[in-house]
Amino acid sequence: MNNDNDDFDEPTEMAARFRGYLPIVIDVETGGFNANTDALLEIAAVILGMNYSGRLISKETISFHVEPFEGANIEKSAIEFNGIDPYTALRGAVPEKEALSVIYNKIKKHLKATGCHRAILVGHNSHFDHGFIKAASERCEIKRNPFHPFSSLDTASMSALAYGHTVLAESCRRAGILFDNNEAHSATYDAEKTAELFCTIVNRWQILGGWPLQNALEQEEI
Repeated sequence: MNNDNDDFDEPTEMAARFRGYLPIVIDVETGGFNANTDALLEIAAVILGMNYSGRLISKETISFHVEPFEGANIEKSAIEFNGIDPYTALRGAVPEKEALSVIYNKIKKHLKATGCHRAILVGHNSHFDHGFIKAASERCEIKRNPFHPFSSLDTASMSALAYGHTVLAESCRRAGILFDNNEAHSATYDAEKTAELFCTIVNRWQILGGWPLQNALEQEEI
């Protein structure tokens, strides 16, 4: 993702926007629907920031192909859907713990920079992504998972309100965001499009007067 020249990230502004939570967009590709038994195969995280206008922007994408954990279940229908060959060396896959550790360390740096006290996961049907992240963190015995343990921000629900649709591709199109179905079901592509959709909805709400930046800052000072 490209950094915005208007990049700001003043701690009080980003922290004020989401009550001290830093939104991090996550997308995962998996070997099935059960977070406790099915393989995590890809993960992508998009770090969000805020510019001088108080608008959300995408700052950086971090992504990994992930090795199936020992004993992981992989449903044939899942890999036919996402097109992933879990065991090819060409993927350059890394263990779950390595992927999560790199992403979590990057998130923690941004938490410090923005003055936020915890990350909150943003996803399209976020409950799914959140479940796989939480299960993988527990398997890897990662003690300091930066994400809120049960809350998340769901762009499917937000899109239902804003655009009358819940499917990512169609929601993006209705928001004026280009979406290539041939690129879909890659964690990186879907995470970046979800981030773009989330920023578009939140920023549009601000333009409409739903979150006056100055009022929020003044309340922080009280």
